[in-house]
Amino acid sequence: AYHKLLEIPEAEVLKATHATFKLGINFKNWGEIGEDYMHAFGQVGRIFWAGEFQHFWRRGRELGLDVPFGDFCLESVAAKRGVFAITENPVLNYAFHLDAGLYALYLRNFSEALGVVRHEGKIEHVELDPNSGDILGVRLARGETINGDLFIDCSGFKALLSEGALKTGYENWQHWLPCDSALAVQTEKSGPAVPYTKATAHGSGWQWQIPLQNRVGNGLVYSSRFADREWADMTLRKNLSEPLRGEPRLIEFVTGRRKLIWNKNCIAMGLASGFLEPLESTSIHMVTSAVIRLLRLFPLGGIKPVLVNEFNRQAREESESIRDFIILHYHVTRRDDTPFWNYVR
Repeated sequence: AYHKLLEIPEAEVLKATHATFKLGINFKNWGEIGEDYMHAFGQVGRIFWAGEFQHFWRRGRELGLDVPFGDFCLESVAAKRGVFAITENPVLNYAFHLDAGLYALYLRNFSEALGVVRHEGKIEHVELDPNSGDILGVRLARGETINGDLFIDCSGFKALLSEGALKTGYENWQHWLPCDSALAVQTEKSGPAVPYTKATAHGSGWQWQIPLQNRVGNGLVYSSRFADREWADMTLRKNLSEPLRGEPRLIEFVTGRRKLIWNKNCIAMGLASGFLEPLESTSIHMVTSAVIRLLRLFPLGGIKPVLVNEFNRQAREESESIRDFIILHYHVTRRDDTPFWNYVR
């Protein structure tokens, strides 16, 4: 939808970002060790006026129907068979696996071609209005000052504007989602890419596997309360079958969000606004939805509380619904084999 809004050709994005098609996520060892299920991106069954499909499926089970729930989802069946096609009737819903760095570069070039001016530099100082507390401008290390009426903080975990300058505050969600570290590494590609992400649960965390055209992205998300880096590194390597491209890189994070996404004349987006572990690959989605939210609530007549409050309300509802959905993955587990799973259950 975002690409259609920008009138970006899909094939162009696929080529520029080494992308592959994604029909869902396969979760292994989450219910119990040895179990797996496909969270596919399509509708299961058909909607009927008398009730939703799951009620009919449950009644069918009582009558002897021996067909898994997911087999009534086109995307789930296609993913399990490793096939993909762009179809119109019925529509096959899909997302992308892509190289996020190349995607950012593609969007930068796309924007600059439309007249966006880019000034690259390290922020040395943020100048605030002594009366309102708004950001007046940012001074770069080379001496240049960038002034503006509205600032978008895309400075990652550091949140140089939203937190560094405005002291917005952070709402910590680690008591619900204790994972706070990840080891990430790329491996060589072997064979055709499957049209889904793999998310495999381990003793104190979970591992992702994302196939691109030219390589495979891998990582292990874990809680430092229940495991150390040595365990994570050993577990990750043990569960990789292809040669590594470099050494695993450590990423540390605090699950949560800024107390205000839009504060004063600054809007935090991406990692500057908060972080949820990538269990449902929601990070880029949340950036694009924030961009669309800003377009819909753009302060053309000046920044007014009603716009700021509505923006923050929508952002809060979105982040909390995604947070709760991720918590659900852990909460419904039946695993009791490690202290980590006992805690999250």
